[in-house]
Amino acid sequence: MDATAKPLRIPPDMDIYAEKHEIFDLIHTLVRNLVVDKPADPIQYLIEMLKRENTEVPKIVLLGPPASGKSTIAKKLCEHTSAIHITASNILKDDSDLTRAAQEYTENNQEIPQELWIKLIQQRLSKVDCVRRGWVLDAIPKTREEALCLQEAGIAPEHVVMLQAPDAVLIERSLGKRIDPVTGDVYHLTFMWPDSLEVSQRLERPQGLISEEAIYHQVQAYHREAHGLQHTYESCLKIIDVDQPHVDVFAQVLTYILSRHHSAAPHTPRIILLGPPGSGKKLQARLLSDKYNLVNICCGELLKAVAADESSMGELINPFLESGRRVPDSMVLQILTERLSRLDCTMRGWILHGFPKDLDQAEALQETKFRPSRVFFLEMTDDVAVERLTLRAIDPVTGEGYHSLYKPAPSAEEHARLRYNPKNSETEVQNRLKDYWTHVSALQAFYPQAVQVNADQDPHTVFECLESRLVGRLPKVLTDRA
Repeated sequence: MDATAKPLRIPPDMDIYAEKHEIFDLIHTLVRNLVVDKPADPIQYLIEMLKRENTEVPKIVLLGPPASGKSTIAKKLCEHTSAIHITASNILKDDSDLTRAAQEYTENNQEIPQELWIKLIQQRLSKVDCVRRGWVLDAIPKTREEALCLQEAGIAPEHVVMLQAPDAVLIERSLGKRIDPVTGDVYHLTFMWPDSLEVSQRLERPQGLISEEAIYHQVQAYHREAHGLQHTYESCLKIIDVDQPHVDVFAQVLTYILSRHHSAAPHTPRIILLGPPGSGKKLQARLLSDKYNLVNICCGELLKAVAADESSMGELINPFLESGRRVPDSMVLQILTERLSRLDCTMRGWILHGFPKDLDQAEALQETKFRPSRVFFLEMTDDVAVERLTLRAIDPVTGEGYHSLYKPAPSAEEHARLRYNPKNSETEVQNRLKDYWTHVSALQAFYPQAVQVNADQDPHTVFECLESRLVGRLPKVLTDRA
């Protein structure tokens, strides 16, 4: 940024840098923790937070009725995220004055006072392992009152998952539950039997197995508190039906806890649309541009505009365009970066289509300061692409576009004067498709976070798919914090 020039302008790479390193989210996390924890020395507190390898660790609450599979899901979550599995029993295993005081109540068959219980949870979550790696609270809290006390104590989860199932399913699961005495893992006679013969042979019935009537009363007791818990955590709650294969249940839970809540951080969309000829890139770019005021950049049209303005660069590329030869990548990239560096692209964001077409172009674009924040592949079969393109025609009088199947000319007179573009002949389309499929695998590998969208459907349905991924945040990437 040049402080001597007016008006002052933030360079376009500043926004990219801030998003890449999540500067705005980091500031949000620091300020939030500062307000919640209210440290005596705020500056030193912030310094210590910044010294951590990761300031955004998992903070998960897992709730559900008896036999809904909370412990199994919690263990698997901890394996995938390196978070610490926190249960009521392992909180009481700590050797401290608080735990000894709590154990006196349990030994006398008395309920631990809520104030003491909240302090115990605070004590456990303040340990180094939970601070650095995050935590999963298993069946904590049990009541709305307890949840509100945790919030007052500064314990606020980022994600709350509530498991649910019909009462009959829960009762059946309770009666068929089996425990591995070696690992403590929970299995079931019908729903989840171990693959290992050795494990299956050592499974035991849970100690103190209760009757069906007692299980029913436990489930009803949970239901009485569930509504209050839902209301308390409604802003970060996901309810998942567990009456399905446990693999599917865990996949849904993991997908949710890797999702990220809406951020108030400024975001300038930088979008690349890729796809075979006829997949609707130009239409979708226009729809997104119209709704979100993005700068719509079609690489082919941009080259034609530069060639027409009689500039030095236009004179260089004009022979290539007139002869139908491919413009050298270096020239295309120079023209493209100049366009992307203009103020409208910096302020409003942009959507690019027609570039890159191969891995070399993608790598060249990546080396510039103009990197996409979203990449979409519009997918369709060759048959559909051929049908879409070869049947297109234009009325030379009105300039209106028509299609023999989807949008036929309204009158015989207009139909008679339609003109078909030679570039849309079946032979030409097949050649363009062949060229696209030659490079698409390398492009998909280069953009691993790209989203594949089925383009063989109504254009507005495709637009909704693109829009949903545009406004939502990208999911977290798991890293080893152990």
